[in-house]
Amino acid sequence: MNKPMSSTPKSAVQERFSNSAESLSNIALSMLDYAKQRGATAAAAEVSEGFGQSVTVRQGEVETIEYNRDKGLGITVYFGQHRGNASTSDFSPQAIRDTVDAALSIARYTASDDCAGLPADESLAREYADLDLYHPWVLSVEDAISLATECEDAALDADARIQNSEGATVNVHEAQFVLANSLGFVGSYPSSRHSLSCSVIAEQLGAMERDYWYSVAREAGDLKSASEVGRIAAERTVRRLGARQIATMQVPVLFDASVASGLLGSFVAAVSGGNLYRKSTFLLDHLDKTVFSSHIQIADIPDIPKGLASSPFDDEGVKTQRRNIIENGVLRGYFLGSYSARKLGLHSTGNSGGNHNLILQPSGDGDLTFAGLLKTMGRGLLVTELLGQGVNGITGDYSRGAAGFWVENGQIQHPVHEITIAGNLKEMYQHIVAVGSDVMVQGSRQCGSILIENMTIAGC
Repeated sequence: MNKPMSSTPKSAVQERFSNSAESLSNIALSMLDYAKQRGATAAAAEVSEGFGQSVTVRQGEVETIEYNRDKGLGITVYFGQHRGNASTSDFSPQAIRDTVDAALSIARYTASDDCAGLPADESLAREYADLDLYHPWVLSVEDAISLATECEDAALDADARIQNSEGATVNVHEAQFVLANSLGFVGSYPSSRHSLSCSVIAEQLGAMERDYWYSVAREAGDLKSASEVGRIAAERTVRRLGARQIATMQVPVLFDASVASGLLGSFVAAVSGGNLYRKSTFLLDHLDKTVFSSHIQIADIPDIPKGLASSPFDDEGVKTQRRNIIENGVLRGYFLGSYSARKLGLHSTGNSGGNHNLILQPSGDGDLTFAGLLKTMGRGLLVTELLGQGVNGITGDYSRGAAGFWVENGQIQHPVHEITIAGNLKEMYQHIVAVGSDVMVQGSRQCGSILIENMTIAGC
Protein backbone atom coordinates (compact mmCIF):
# COMPACT_ATOMS: atom_id res chain seq x y z
CA MET A 1 0.00 0.00 0.00
CA ASN A 2 2.05 2.92 -1.30
CA LYS A 3 -0.54 5.68 -1.11
CA PRO A 4 -3.49 6.25 1.23
CA MET A 5 -6.87 5.10 0.01
CA SER A 6 -8.71 7.68 -2.07
CA SER A 7 -11.39 9.90 -0.59
CA THR A 8 -15.06 9.14 -0.76
CA PRO A 9 -17.13 11.13 -3.31
CA LYS A 10 -18.53 14.36 -1.87
CA SER A 11 -22.02 13.17 -2.72
CA ALA A 12 -21.73 10.95 0.36
CA VAL A 13 -21.60 13.98 2.70
CA GLN A 14 -25.19 13.48 3.88
CA GLU A 15 -24.44 9.90 4.91
CA ARG A 16 -21.33 10.90 6.87
CA PHE A 17 -22.99 13.27 9.34
CA SER A 18 -25.79 12.83 11.84
CA ASN A 19 -27.45 16.05 10.73
CA SER A 20 -27.91 17.60 7.32
CA ALA A 21 -26.67 21.11 6.59
CA GLU A 22 -30.32 22.13 6.29
CA SER A 23 -31.04 20.74 9.75
CA LEU A 24 -28.13 22.69 11.25
CA SER A 25 -29.35 25.84 9.47
CA ASN A 26 -32.83 25.37 10.89
CA ILE A 27 -31.40 25.10 14.42
CA ALA A 28 -29.34 28.27 13.95
CA LEU A 29 -32.28 30.22 12.54
CA SER A 30 -34.57 29.02 15.32
CA MET A 31 -32.08 30.35 17.87
CA LEU A 32 -32.02 33.73 16.17
CA ASP A 33 -35.82 33.87 16.02
CA TYR A 34 -36.16 32.98 19.69
CA ALA A 35 -33.55 35.56 20.68
CA LYS A 36 -35.46 38.22 18.75
CA GLN A 37 -38.73 37.20 20.42
CA ARG A 38 -37.04 37.64 23.81
CA GLY A 39 -35.98 41.18 22.98
CA ALA A 40 -32.46 40.82 21.56
CA THR A 41 -31.60 43.63 19.14
CA ALA A 42 -29.09 41.44 17.29
CA ALA A 43 -27.71 37.92 17.47
CA ALA A 44 -25.31 35.47 15.84
CA ALA A 45 -25.41 31.67 16.08
CA GLU A 46 -23.13 28.81 15.10
CA VAL A 47 -24.05 25.13 14.97
CA SER A 48 -21.48 22.44 14.18
CA GLU A 49 -20.75 18.76 14.26
CA GLY A 50 -17.74 16.64 13.46
CA PHE A 51 -16.25 13.23 13.87
CA GLY A 52 -12.86 11.62 13.71
CA GLN A 53 -11.00 8.34 13.87
CA SER A 54 -7.46 7.86 15.14
CA VAL A 55 -5.47 4.63 15.05
CA THR A 56 -1.97 4.26 16.52
CA VAL A 57 0.35 1.30 16.02
CA ARG A 58 3.49 0.92 18.13
CA GLN A 59 6.09 -1.80 17.78
CA GLY A 60 3.79 -3.63 15.39
CA GLU A 61 0.91 -3.76 17.87
CA VAL A 62 -2.27 -1.72 17.91
CA GLU A 63 -1.88 0.72 20.79
CA THR A 64 -5.00 2.87 20.50
CA ILE A 65 -8.16 3.04 18.42
CA GLU A 66 -10.17 6.18 19.06
CA TYR A 67 -13.39 7.39 17.54
CA ASN A 68 -15.09 10.66 18.43
CA ARG A 69 -18.25 12.41 17.36
CA ASP A 70 -18.87 15.93 18.61
CA LYS A 71 -21.52 18.57 18.16
CA GLY A 72 -22.18 21.96 19.62
CA LEU A 73 -23.99 25.22 19.24
CA GLY A 74 -23.41 28.69 20.53
CA ILE A 75 -25.18 32.00 20.38
CA THR A 76 -24.13 35.59 20.96
CA VAL A 77 -26.87 38.09 21.68
CA TYR A 78 -26.94 41.86 22.01
CA PHE A 79 -29.17 44.27 23.87
CA GLY A 80 -27.93 47.38 22.16
CA GLN A 81 -24.23 47.10 22.91
CA HIS A 82 -24.56 44.77 25.87
CA ARG A 83 -23.27 41.34 24.85
CA GLY A 84 -23.91 37.82 26.14
CA ASN A 85 -22.79 34.40 24.94
CA ALA A 86 -23.73 30.82 25.81
CA SER A 87 -23.19 27.37 24.31
CA THR A 88 -24.23 23.74 24.66
CA SER A 89 -23.79 20.35 23.06
CA ASP A 90 -27.47 19.46 23.53
CA PHE A 91 -29.57 19.91 20.38
CA SER A 92 -32.93 19.30 22.03
CA PRO A 93 -35.48 22.14 21.62
CA GLN A 94 -35.56 22.86 25.34
CA ALA A 95 -31.76 22.96 25.62
CA ILE A 96 -31.59 25.33 22.66
CA ARG A 97 -34.10 27.71 24.29
CA ASP A 98 -32.27 27.45 27.63
CA THR A 99 -28.98 28.33 25.93
CA VAL A 100 -30.48 31.41 24.29
CA ASP A 101 -32.03 32.44 27.61
CA ALA A 102 -28.66 32.05 29.32
CA ALA A 103 -27.01 34.32 26.74
CA LEU A 104 -29.78 36.89 27.16
CA SER A 105 -29.41 36.81 30.93
CA ILE A 106 -25.67 37.38 30.64
CA ALA A 107 -26.16 40.29 28.24
CA ARG A 108 -28.47 42.06 30.68
CA TYR A 109 -25.68 42.21 33.26
CA THR A 110 -22.67 43.05 31.08
CA ALA A 111 -21.39 46.57 30.67
CA SER A 112 -22.16 48.46 27.49
CA ASP A 113 -19.30 48.36 24.97
CA ASP A 114 -19.45 50.81 22.09
CA CYS A 115 -17.37 48.43 19.92
CA ALA A 116 -19.65 45.42 20.46
CA GLY A 117 -22.00 44.26 17.75
CA LEU A 118 -22.35 42.29 14.53
CA PRO A 119 -20.08 42.93 11.55
CA ALA A 120 -21.07 45.61 9.06
CA ASP A 121 -23.84 44.31 6.79
CA GLU A 122 -21.95 45.16 3.60
CA SER A 123 -18.91 43.16 4.73
CA LEU A 124 -20.74 39.81 4.95
CA ALA A 125 -20.14 37.02 2.43
CA ARG A 126 -23.57 36.81 0.85
CA GLU A 127 -22.14 34.76 -2.01
CA TYR A 128 -19.01 32.63 -1.93
CA ALA A 129 -17.18 29.99 -3.92
CA ASP A 130 -16.69 26.31 -3.13
CA LEU A 131 -13.04 26.02 -2.11
CA ASP A 132 -12.96 22.21 -2.34
CA LEU A 133 -12.35 21.75 1.39
CA TYR A 134 -14.30 18.54 1.94
CA HIS A 135 -12.95 15.13 0.96
CA PRO A 136 -14.40 12.37 3.13
CA TRP A 137 -12.21 9.34 3.72
CA VAL A 138 -14.03 6.09 4.45
CA LEU A 139 -11.22 4.21 6.14
CA SER A 140 -11.93 1.01 8.01
CA VAL A 141 -10.07 0.32 11.23
CA GLU A 142 -8.32 -2.59 9.52
CA ASP A 143 -7.06 -0.36 6.69
CA ALA A 144 -5.99 2.32 9.16
CA ILE A 145 -4.01 -0.28 11.10
CA SER A 146 -2.41 -1.44 7.85
CA LEU A 147 -1.37 2.12 6.93
CA ALA A 148 0.03 2.85 10.39
CA THR A 149 1.91 -0.47 10.40
CA GLU A 150 3.39 0.24 6.99
CA CYS A 151 4.48 3.67 8.17
CA GLU A 152 6.16 2.36 11.33
CA ASP A 153 7.76 -0.57 9.52
CA ALA A 154 9.30 1.80 6.98
CA ALA A 155 10.87 3.78 9.82
CA LEU A 156 12.12 0.74 11.75
CA ASP A 157 13.56 -0.86 8.61
CA ALA A 158 15.32 2.30 7.44
CA ASP A 159 18.31 1.99 9.78
CA ALA A 160 19.55 -0.58 12.29
CA ARG A 161 20.02 2.18 14.85
CA ILE A 162 16.25 2.73 15.02
CA GLN A 163 15.60 0.57 18.07
CA ASN A 164 12.35 1.89 19.44
CA SER A 165 9.18 3.63 18.36
CA GLU A 166 6.64 6.03 19.80
CA GLY A 167 4.24 4.82 17.16
CA ALA A 168 2.65 5.73 13.86
CA THR A 169 -0.80 7.31 13.76
CA VAL A 170 -3.48 7.70 11.10
CA ASN A 171 -6.07 10.44 11.72
CA VAL A 172 -9.31 11.08 9.87
CA HIS A 173 -11.44 14.13 10.67
CA GLU A 174 -14.55 15.60 9.05
CA ALA A 175 -16.78 18.45 10.16
CA GLN A 176 -19.54 20.77 9.03
CA PHE A 177 -21.01 23.95 10.48
CA VAL A 178 -23.55 26.70 9.91
CA LEU A 179 -22.96 30.34 10.86
CA ALA A 180 -25.94 32.71 10.85
CA ASN A 181 -26.81 36.15 12.19
CA SER A 182 -29.80 38.47 12.45
CA LEU A 183 -28.62 40.50 9.45
CA GLY A 184 -29.79 37.61 7.28
CA PHE A 185 -26.40 35.99 6.75
CA VAL A 186 -26.29 32.18 6.61
CA GLY A 187 -23.04 30.47 5.67
CA SER A 188 -22.17 26.78 5.72
CA TYR A 189 -19.69 24.26 4.36
CA PRO A 190 -18.17 20.90 5.31
CA SER A 191 -14.43 20.34 5.65
CA SER A 192 -11.96 17.52 6.19
CA ARG A 193 -8.43 17.12 7.49
CA HIS A 194 -6.48 13.85 7.43
CA SER A 195 -2.97 13.01 8.55
CA LEU A 196 -0.25 10.38 8.85
CA SER A 197 2.53 10.67 11.44
CA CYS A 198 5.40 8.65 12.85
CA SER A 199 7.84 9.11 15.73
CA VAL A 200 10.83 6.83 16.39
CA ILE A 201 13.89 6.60 18.63
CA ALA A 202 17.45 5.85 17.53
CA GLU A 203 20.31 4.66 19.74
CA GLN A 204 24.08 4.77 19.31
CA LEU A 205 26.78 4.22 21.95
CA GLY A 206 24.20 4.49 24.70
CA ALA A 207 22.82 7.83 23.53
CA MET A 208 19.27 8.09 22.24
CA GLU A 209 17.58 10.63 19.99
CA ARG A 210 13.97 11.04 18.95
CA ASP A 211 12.35 12.74 15.97
CA TYR A 212 9.20 12.51 13.90
CA TRP A 213 7.49 13.44 10.65
CA TYR A 214 3.94 13.86 9.44
CA SER A 215 1.82 14.67 6.42
CA VAL A 216 -1.52 16.48 6.52
CA ALA A 217 -4.05 17.29 3.78
CA ARG A 218 -7.71 17.91 3.07
CA GLU A 219 -7.81 14.89 0.76
CA ALA A 220 -6.30 11.50 1.62
CA GLY A 221 -4.85 11.14 -1.86
CA ASP A 222 -2.73 14.25 -1.27
CA LEU A 223 -0.96 12.77 1.75
CA LYS A 224 2.57 11.49 1.41
CA SER A 225 2.69 7.72 1.30
CA ALA A 226 2.91 5.84 4.58
CA SER A 227 6.36 4.49 3.69
CA GLU A 228 7.67 7.95 2.85
CA VAL A 229 6.46 9.44 6.14
CA GLY A 230 8.14 6.61 8.02
CA ARG A 231 11.36 6.92 6.02
CA ILE A 232 11.61 10.68 6.63
CA ALA A 233 10.94 10.20 10.35
CA ALA A 234 13.79 7.67 10.48
CA GLU A 235 16.20 9.88 8.54
CA ARG A 236 15.48 12.87 10.76
CA THR A 237 16.03 10.75 13.88
CA VAL A 238 19.25 9.02 12.84
CA ARG A 239 20.94 12.22 11.73
CA ARG A 240 20.65 13.58 15.28
CA LEU A 241 22.85 10.84 16.75
CA GLY A 242 26.20 12.04 18.06
CA ALA A 243 24.89 15.49 18.93
CA ARG A 244 27.14 17.77 20.94
CA GLN A 245 27.15 21.25 22.41
CA ILE A 246 28.95 24.18 20.84
CA ALA A 247 30.56 27.24 22.37
CA THR A 248 28.69 30.48 22.98
CA MET A 249 29.00 32.77 19.95
CA GLN A 250 27.19 34.98 17.47
CA VAL A 251 26.67 33.42 14.05
CA PRO A 252 24.10 33.25 11.23
CA VAL A 253 21.15 30.95 11.97
CA LEU A 254 19.18 29.00 9.38
CA PHE A 255 15.68 27.99 10.53
CA ASP A 256 14.69 24.78 8.77
CA ALA A 257 11.31 25.04 7.01
CA SER A 258 9.79 22.68 9.59
CA VAL A 259 10.31 25.30 12.35
CA ALA A 260 10.56 28.53 10.36
CA SER A 261 6.79 28.94 10.23
CA GLY A 262 6.92 29.72 13.95
CA LEU A 263 8.56 33.04 13.09
CA LEU A 264 5.49 33.84 11.00
CA GLY A 265 3.27 32.87 13.93
CA SER A 266 4.97 35.43 16.17
CA PHE A 267 4.53 38.05 13.44
CA VAL A 268 0.79 37.30 13.10
CA ALA A 269 0.32 37.65 16.85
CA ALA A 270 2.18 40.97 16.84
CA VAL A 271 -0.10 42.52 14.18
CA SER A 272 -3.40 40.99 15.31
CA GLY A 273 -6.20 43.17 16.61
CA GLY A 274 -6.29 42.06 20.23
CA ASN A 275 -2.64 42.82 20.86
CA LEU A 276 -2.80 46.05 18.87
CA TYR A 277 -5.69 47.68 20.70
CA ARG A 278 -4.29 46.51 24.04
CA LYS A 279 -0.93 47.99 23.01
CA SER A 280 0.80 44.77 23.98
CA THR A 281 2.93 44.21 20.88
CA PHE A 282 6.41 45.11 19.70
CA LEU A 283 4.93 46.13 16.32
CA LEU A 284 2.52 48.76 17.63
CA ASP A 285 1.90 51.60 15.14
CA HIS A 286 4.02 49.98 12.44
CA LEU A 287 1.49 50.09 9.62
CA ASP A 288 3.21 51.29 6.40
CA LYS A 289 6.58 51.03 8.10
CA THR A 290 9.47 48.68 7.32
CA VAL A 291 9.21 45.54 9.43
CA PHE A 292 11.11 42.93 7.36
CA SER A 293 14.07 42.93 5.00
CA SER A 294 13.25 44.75 1.78
CA HIS A 295 13.04 41.52 -0.25
CA ILE A 296 10.34 39.93 1.95
CA GLN A 297 6.81 39.44 0.58
CA ILE A 298 4.03 37.90 2.67
CA ALA A 299 0.45 37.35 1.52
CA ASP A 300 -2.71 36.13 3.24
CA ILE A 301 -4.55 33.97 0.70
CA PRO A 302 -7.89 32.52 1.86
CA ASP A 303 -9.10 31.00 -1.42
CA ILE A 304 -6.53 28.31 -2.26
CA PRO A 305 -8.46 25.17 -3.29
CA LYS A 306 -7.97 22.48 -0.63
CA GLY A 307 -5.92 24.97 1.41
CA LEU A 308 -5.43 23.96 5.04
CA ALA A 309 -6.54 27.44 6.16
CA SER A 310 -8.80 28.37 3.27
CA SER A 311 -12.23 29.81 4.00
CA PRO A 312 -14.73 31.94 2.05
CA PHE A 313 -15.63 33.87 5.20
CA ASP A 314 -14.20 34.35 8.67
CA ASP A 315 -15.63 33.39 12.06
CA GLU A 316 -18.12 36.28 11.88
CA GLY A 317 -19.27 35.71 8.30
CA VAL A 318 -17.16 38.53 6.89
CA LYS A 319 -15.99 37.78 3.36
CA THR A 320 -12.31 36.96 3.08
CA GLN A 321 -9.96 38.51 0.56
CA ARG A 322 -6.45 38.11 -0.76
CA ARG A 323 -4.18 40.65 0.86
CA ASN A 324 -0.52 41.53 0.67
CA ILE A 325 0.49 41.83 4.31
CA ILE A 326 4.15 42.58 3.69
CA GLU A 327 5.28 44.30 0.49
CA ASN A 328 9.02 44.72 0.03
CA GLY A 329 9.44 44.49 3.78
CA VAL A 330 6.74 47.09 4.56
CA LEU A 331 3.71 46.23 6.72
CA ARG A 332 0.55 46.86 4.68
CA GLY A 333 -2.16 45.23 6.76
CA TYR A 334 -3.27 43.92 10.13
CA PHE A 335 -5.35 40.85 11.09
CA LEU A 336 -8.63 42.22 12.39
CA GLY A 337 -12.07 41.02 13.33
CA SER A 338 -14.98 43.44 13.70
CA TYR A 339 -14.47 44.16 17.40
CA SER A 340 -10.75 44.84 17.25
CA ALA A 341 -11.22 46.88 14.07
CA ARG A 342 -13.71 49.16 15.83
CA LYS A 343 -11.35 49.52 18.80
CA LEU A 344 -8.70 50.73 16.36
CA GLY A 345 -10.98 52.88 14.26
CA LEU A 346 -10.51 50.59 11.27
CA HIS A 347 -12.50 47.98 9.31
CA SER A 348 -12.52 44.20 9.65
CA THR A 349 -10.02 42.47 7.39
CA GLY A 350 -11.96 39.19 7.44
CA ASN A 351 -9.55 37.66 9.93
CA SER A 352 -11.76 36.96 12.91
CA GLY A 353 -10.24 33.66 13.98
CA GLY A 354 -6.74 34.45 12.69
CA ASN A 355 -4.79 34.31 9.47
CA HIS A 356 -5.71 32.18 6.48
CA ASN A 357 -3.03 30.62 4.23
CA LEU A 358 -0.17 32.94 5.13
CA ILE A 359 2.53 32.54 2.51
CA LEU A 360 6.09 33.86 2.65
CA GLN A 361 7.48 34.03 -0.87
CA PRO A 362 10.92 32.47 -1.52
CA SER A 363 13.72 34.91 -2.24
CA GLY A 364 14.64 36.03 -5.72
CA ASP A 365 13.18 33.91 -8.49
CA GLY A 366 12.23 31.20 -6.03
CA ASP A 367 15.10 28.93 -7.02
CA LEU A 368 17.17 29.17 -3.82
CA THR A 369 17.22 25.58 -2.58
CA PHE A 370 17.99 24.37 0.92
CA ALA A 371 21.49 23.44 -0.24
CA GLY A 372 21.80 26.94 -1.66
CA LEU A 373 20.85 28.42 1.71
CA LEU A 374 23.53 26.37 3.45
CA LYS A 375 26.06 27.62 0.94
CA THR A 376 24.89 31.20 1.42
CA MET A 377 25.25 30.87 5.19
CA GLY A 378 28.69 29.30 4.94
CA ARG A 379 29.31 28.95 8.67
CA GLY A 380 26.60 28.90 11.32
CA LEU A 381 23.77 26.98 12.93
CA LEU A 382 20.96 25.06 11.23
CA VAL A 383 17.99 24.82 13.61
CA THR A 384 15.63 21.86 13.18
CA GLU A 385 13.91 21.81 16.57
CA LEU A 386 12.82 24.53 19.00
CA LEU A 387 11.99 24.02 22.67
CA GLY A 388 10.09 26.15 25.15
CA GLN A 389 7.99 29.27 24.68
CA GLY A 390 10.56 32.01 25.16
CA VAL A 391 9.00 34.72 23.00
CA ASN A 392 8.00 38.04 24.56
CA GLY A 393 5.24 39.51 22.40
CA ILE A 394 5.53 42.95 24.00
CA THR A 395 9.28 43.50 23.59
CA GLY A 396 10.00 41.03 20.78
CA ASP A 397 12.73 39.36 22.82
CA TYR A 398 13.32 35.84 21.54
CA SER A 399 15.03 33.03 23.46
CA ARG A 400 14.39 29.38 22.68
CA GLY A 401 16.03 26.09 23.43
CA ALA A 402 17.19 24.55 20.16
CA ALA A 403 18.72 21.55 18.43
CA GLY A 404 20.07 21.22 14.93
CA PHE A 405 23.38 21.04 13.07
CA TRP A 406 26.63 22.93 12.86
CA VAL A 407 27.54 24.08 9.37
CA GLU A 408 31.01 24.89 7.96
CA ASN A 409 31.78 25.89 4.38
CA GLY A 410 28.15 25.40 3.46
CA GLN A 411 28.17 21.75 4.58
CA ILE A 412 26.53 20.11 7.61
CA GLN A 413 29.27 18.92 9.97
CA HIS A 414 27.60 17.40 13.04
CA PRO A 415 24.38 17.54 15.09
CA VAL A 416 24.06 20.03 17.94
CA HIS A 417 21.88 20.00 21.06
CA GLU A 418 21.46 21.60 24.50
CA ILE A 419 21.83 25.15 23.23
CA THR A 420 19.77 28.33 23.31
CA ILE A 421 19.34 30.81 20.48
CA ALA A 422 18.50 34.42 21.31
CA GLY A 423 17.72 37.69 19.59
CA ASN A 424 14.92 40.20 19.11
CA LEU A 425 12.18 39.52 16.56
CA LYS A 426 12.14 43.10 15.36
CA GLU A 427 15.81 42.84 14.45
CA MET A 428 15.55 39.25 13.24
CA TYR A 429 12.80 40.13 10.76
CA GLN A 430 14.82 43.01 9.35
CA HIS A 431 17.92 40.85 9.02
CA ILE A 432 16.46 37.95 7.04
CA VAL A 433 19.12 37.21 4.45
CA ALA A 434 17.09 34.78 2.33
CA VAL A 435 14.06 32.50 2.21
CA GLY A 436 14.39 29.09 0.57
CA SER A 437 12.25 27.43 -2.07
CA ASP A 438 11.82 24.35 0.16
CA VAL A 439 8.30 25.46 1.10
CA MET A 440 6.56 23.15 3.54
CA VAL A 441 2.75 22.93 3.67
CA GLN A 442 1.79 21.50 7.04
CA GLY A 443 -0.47 24.21 8.41
CA SER A 444 -1.76 27.74 7.93
CA ARG A 445 1.70 29.37 7.68
CA GLN A 446 3.76 28.31 4.71
CA CYS A 447 7.38 29.14 4.03
CA GLY A 448 10.74 27.70 3.13
CA SER A 449 13.79 27.73 5.39
CA ILE A 450 14.71 31.20 6.70
CA LEU A 451 18.28 32.46 7.05
CA ILE A 452 18.86 35.13 9.73
CA GLU A 453 22.04 37.19 9.46
CA ASN A 454 23.14 36.91 13.08
CA MET A 455 21.92 35.57 16.42
CA THR A 456 23.42 34.73 19.80
CA ILE A 457 24.04 31.04 20.49
CA ALA A 458 24.39 30.12 24.13
CA GLY A 459 26.23 26.83 24.43
CA CYS A 460 28.79 25.29 26.72
